[in-house]
Amino acid sequence: MVAVRIIGVQFLVGALKNLNYLFIHKALFFPKEGILAVGDLHLGFEYRLQQSGVLVPEMQIEEIKKELNKIFEEIKEKKFQLKKVIFIGDIKHSFSYQWKEKNYFRDIITFLKNYVEDKNIILIKGNHDTIDYSFSDRLQDYFIQGELAFSHGHKYFPEIFDKKIKTIVMGHLHPSILLSDQQNIKREKYKCFLVGKFKQKNIIILPSFLATIEGTSVNNIEEEYEDYFSIIPKKNLINFNIFAVGEKEVYNFGKIKHI
Repeated sequence: MVAVRIIGVQFLVGALKNLNYLFIHKALFFPKEGILAVGDLHLGFEYRLQQSGVLVPEMQIEEIKKELNKIFEEIKEKKFQLKKVIFIGDIKHSFSYQWKEKNYFRDIITFLKNYVEDKNIILIKGNHDTIDYSFSDRLQDYFIQGELAFSHGHKYFPEIFDKKIKTIVMGHLHPSILLSDQQNIKREKYKCFLVGKFKQKNIIILPSFLATIEGTSVNNIEEEYEDYFSIIPKKNLINFNIFAVGEKEVYNFGKIKHI
């Protein structure tokens, strides 16, 4: 990825460096705690497309395992220890019950047990996780460890804004950024992290882990975003910084309101 022009404004692109957490591909890792946070999986998205008549191969599970394995290897290469994996909601895609989604996630859990103990696989409930199925008894509205809180982001929970909490990790918004050349001829969309402040907490919003689509563009967020959709109001969200996910690095594109 190179420096690009976005809607007439030039931004310098640079990799984020933070001692407290690392962006590793589409996931977020806290080295001190050994926690890996993974955004919305939306398992069964391809199956739902097939049901609607779109002919797509079922590659989602293998792609997830391949990318997670790549992340795990990078954590190992950096001499860190993986202790816990947290899925921050919208684990499945359909609002109704789909038997295939249950089998898909059983496959993911089996894969993860090669890296962490089952008790250290934490499942956060998202707005798509509405129907009881095989892992419903494991779903939590939020997870707190020390100064870190993890929640999907569609509902407000006072506990994650407790005074002891310094950082809140969420998903739900599926953020991406639309980039174009100076003539606006070539346009590409990249998944991105959003980082900012709300209620004196550090907020980190993860991109979706779903590979099939890039997500929702933040370029027009001031016109299209509705406050009811997440716990972060628009007036705060537009001050968040964008970190786009490239092939090898994560790039800083500045604040949403400046694009």
